[in-house]
Amino acid sequence: MKLIVLGSGTSHGIPVVGCDCPVCRSGDPRDKRMRSSLYIEGAGGERAVIDAGPEFRLQAIRAGITRLDALFLTHAHVDHVHGLDDLRPLCYERPIPVYGNPQTLEELRERFSYIFKQTQQGGGKPRITLRAAGDPVRIGGLTFTPVPVRHGILDILGWKISPSGKTGGPAVYLTDLSGIPQESLDLIRGPAVLFIGGLRARPHETHFTFDQALDTARTLGAKQTRLIHICHEHSHRDIEDSCRAFQKKTGARGTMGPAYDGQELAP
Repeated sequence: MKLIVLGSGTSHGIPVVGCDCPVCRSGDPRDKRMRSSLYIEGAGGERAVIDAGPEFRLQAIRAGITRLDALFLTHAHVDHVHGLDDLRPLCYERPIPVYGNPQTLEELRERFSYIFKQTQQGGGKPRITLRAAGDPVRIGGLTFTPVPVRHGILDILGWKISPSGKTGGPAVYLTDLSGIPQESLDLIRGPAVLFIGGLRARPHETHFTFDQALDTARTLGAKQTRLIHICHEHSHRDIEDSCRAFQKKTGARGTMGPAYDGQELAP
């Protein structure tokens, strides 16, 4: 299984419009963060994406995505779904299934009503089918299991991606979270790779801080942890330092660090 970080940034993206802070002016390419999204490719050629934000077209071109078997959504905030129309070139031959919880799918039907109305045909709208996420979803040799988490007052989803066979362990993708129910923690223990939202060092009402995210990774026993959905208050190097300090303070094992756009991992 191959994983590519399509984007690692929060809802503004980085650089932020109109901002001249040191991170937004940084020359380090790892500080350029598009909206958070993940590409997954299985050993059998299965291809899926988690979340499609406003830069999905650019992200797909950069990653060389030419086919997609499914799109998995975490929730319906703009930075996670407003690249939906850019699926059009990928669904000429057949519709793409889009999985999400009922609240997310309801919002998609309202916000993208033109897709589902029996009006315009042809290439003017993506051919997608909305499917409620309940039981695990099998895409070839990959199994996607929905993981309920909390984003402030919202019930949203993370996703556990498990390859078939004994090669590689599961990956877990959790973004925009402020809490994880115990049953979800039990479902995702011991991931080979954990992508987890860590917005910044300061507290936030609807997002984990770096330390909260890293402490969750330590609790789960993740072998490799990559912070995502990062804001512009911290450079990539600053966050690396924060992760090293956390591990020194807590004795947390495994690899911990910030994700960056274009990063490729193989669990």
